Amino acid sequence: MIDGRMYGEPAVEMPARAYIIESLDTGLRLMQLFLTQDTLTVSEAAHRLGIGRSTAHRVLSTLESRGFAVRAPSGRGYEAGPELLLLGRPAGFDAELRARLGAVLDDAVRRTGETVQSAALIGGQVVLTDGRESAHPVRVAADTGRSRPAHATAAGKVLLARLTADQVCALYPQERLTALTPHTVVSRAGLLAELAEVRELGRAFSRGECVPGLHAVAVTLTGASRRDRLALSAASPADRGDDAALAERAEQLRQSAARLTAPADLS
Repeated sequence: MIDGRMYGEPAVEMPARAYIIESLDTGLRLMQLFLTQDTLTVSEAAHRLGIGRSTAHRVLSTLESRGFAVRAPSGRGYEAGPELLLLGRPAGFDAELRARLGAVLDDAVRRTGETVQSAALIGGQVVLTDGRESAHPVRVAADTGRSRPAHATAAGKVLLARLTADQVCALYPQERLTALTPHTVVSRAGLLAELAEVRELGRAFSRGECVPGLHAVAVTLTGASRRDRLALSAASPADRGDDAALAERAEQLRQSAARLTAPADLS
């Protein structure tokens, strides 16, 4: 094999610029930015693509109208929309699977008393696929459909730990990682070391690494393949999420996850 081609296969020539639809190309390049950027403002999109702000605004508005982009909760900029996430979502998200996962989530929120969520790994992001909120007056919201940087979340780290070191490095080609809070792991070497510990313990913690004051723990829901694997997490305010509480919840989550006992349940 040479450069991804089998021996004897003809090289695929890139299309000449004369055959490229510039507006479509701009839209596709902007969609690619959401693979590495959690939020994009009009100015940031214009700068990164080398286009005018008015063009960037029109393209983002078009993507928003089709569900490929959504306004960020902060009101400043755009995030990847549900249609864009749908293109890369893991296989098996059918009604039957969601019903099985719903039973797991119902059991997990009962056992832990905290907000629980299922999450899938898509590139360097985790997507929250479903959730149940805690009955506590002060609780973590179940932001179903939202994506988060995998390296800063318990669910993301427990799924990254199922990859090889080479696969993790392919997702994070740069040594420096994005810091969301002062507690976020900011180096690839540090992340790899933490993932080795996650593999050994079978669970991952996040202590204010994604959102200040939010502590979480996650375990895996076994899948038949990497595309089918999900994480089951429990999140709480920091005052209810010290290490002892997180470790106890990890065991409670494992008991709930046992309701999906066979790999076929996630295929």
